[in-house]
Amino acid sequence: MTEPALSTAGLVKICGLTDEAGVEAATGAGADLVGLVFVPKSRRYVPPAQAAALAARARGEASVVGLFQDPALSEIEEVLEAVPLDLLQLHGRESEEDVLRIQTGFGLPVIRAFGVASEGDLYESAGSNAALALYDAKPPTGAGAAGGHGATFDWSVLRAAPGSPRWLLAGGLTPQNAADAVLACRGLPGFAGLDVSSGVESAPGVKDPSRIARFVAATRAAMAAAPQES
Repeated sequence: MTEPALSTAGLVKICGLTDEAGVEAATGAGADLVGLVFVPKSRRYVPPAQAAALAARARGEASVVGLFQDPALSEIEEVLEAVPLDLLQLHGRESEEDVLRIQTGFGLPVIRAFGVASEGDLYESAGSNAALALYDAKPPTGAGAAGGHGATFDWSVLRAAPGSPRWLLAGGLTPQNAADAVLACRGLPGFAGLDVSSGVESAPGVKDPSRIARFVAATRAAMAAAPQES
């Protein structure tokens, strides 16, 4: 396991990795967090045995995040028996009680996702028990998975972000708009970094090493030019 440096400014998370080439591209580019999806209906789902090999590739270079959607505790336990995760991400309709129970019960930091379309959606995250909040675009109606749809939202609403817990921005990010995303978020209380999935893919669920490298480089350059709130 790799100790997650969640207090670090300018975090970069590459989510939805499904093969060793993608993990190696993410760690080679300098990503801080790599995400593995444990939602069977997702096209980015990886079975625990496969995920264990991917986590081993990331060990010592990036923290490994396991993404779940409305999981039973037994589902998390089953994954953790096979995969040494550093963080858990809840990307469904989990409550704050769920966050606290899971974070305390498994002794791992939790990232809680919040679907955002307006300022009002941000208020729910105020004072969350999660180690990090993740602000993602609300999924399209009828979507099976909660994230990875390539949709953005109006970043100007983030001015209403409560600042605690610290937060990552996700939703429709790409190598082309990463710098603009940083520009929109810099100076906002609690801004911790960016999270990308479909924006660095060549096909649904297939990560592109070149796009990963360009995304991380663009994000790092923008972060370096714009010191972040901590």
